[in-house]
Amino acid sequence: MAKKIETIAVLTSGGDAPGMNAAVRAVVRTALARGLKVKGIRRGYQGLLNEDIFDMQAKDVSDIIQRGGTVLGTARCLEFKQPEVQQKGADICRKQGIDGIVVIGGDGSYRGAQALSRLGINTIGLPGTIDLDIACTDYTIGFDTAVNTAMEAIDKVKDTSSSHERCSIIEVMGRHAGYIALWCGVANGAEDILLPEKYDFNEQNIINNIISSRKRGKKHHLIINAEGIGHSASMARRIEAATGIETRATILGYMQRGGAPTAKDRYFASMMGARAADTLIEGKTNRVICYRHGEFVDIDIEEALAMTKTIDEYEYEISHLL
Repeated sequence: MAKKIETIAVLTSGGDAPGMNAAVRAVVRTALARGLKVKGIRRGYQGLLNEDIFDMQAKDVSDIIQRGGTVLGTARCLEFKQPEVQQKGADICRKQGIDGIVVIGGDGSYRGAQALSRLGINTIGLPGTIDLDIACTDYTIGFDTAVNTAMEAIDKVKDTSSSHERCSIIEVMGRHAGYIALWCGVANGAEDILLPEKYDFNEQNIINNIISSRKRGKKHHLIINAEGIGHSASMARRIEAATGIETRATILGYMQRGGAPTAKDRYFASMMGARAADTLIEGKTNRVICYRHGEFVDIDIEEALAMTKTIDEYEYEISHLL
């Protein structure tokens, strides 16, 4: 018979994402309302190893739902990939009386949760990443805010690019995933969208497109470039040399991680956080909370990590047509 869950903990791991605080708040308040004790772990798995752990009450998550970043702090802990370090983490959980942990992060964070589950600590993962690159879910906490932040910044750059009749390359975040670039490319009316999943590194096609557009009377040219491709500044120099058109590169960078989360990120993160707490209470472990086909569900971490995600071919085609 499964051990009754009495105390759970929550941590945020990897890159921060707007909406993480809403998820933490939902985990804490749902668990407390169900009669559980809750502990917070600061700075992700590194904080677990350092035993930077504290008791949490409802007041500890007051007035955080509107804040960007994560009040628990986050870090990348490469040493947690080592079996002996994972065992240390599980031993600390038992020492602290922690029966289960909610881990908010991406694929790397899930692997840590998976290891703890194998070592007897119930774990539930929440998809917290602005990249929208977790294959098992249609939604990841932070994406909506990040893509809106990028969209608004690109609109501003586009205004000045048009005034000066320039070509502008805007580099957005997304590591090896092009979802922010695709969405912004469509939403901002870009002439070219460069995605890691699709780009063939043929700059001559871009140059030809710029020249053709200028001949048709187009006064500016907007290129959205995903950071997985990068090299926006050198690309701008080559394009200017080839076309004679003033070309500037703008890298939006970490501004896309910050800022108050949108209503969608606050709502979805809240629902996911509550579902994570309730899933632990049900005695489940090694699960990921997902949003799939209009429903919040939980699936096995093994299954989640085995899935792959690609850019939808129809969406990619339409991005070129528009």
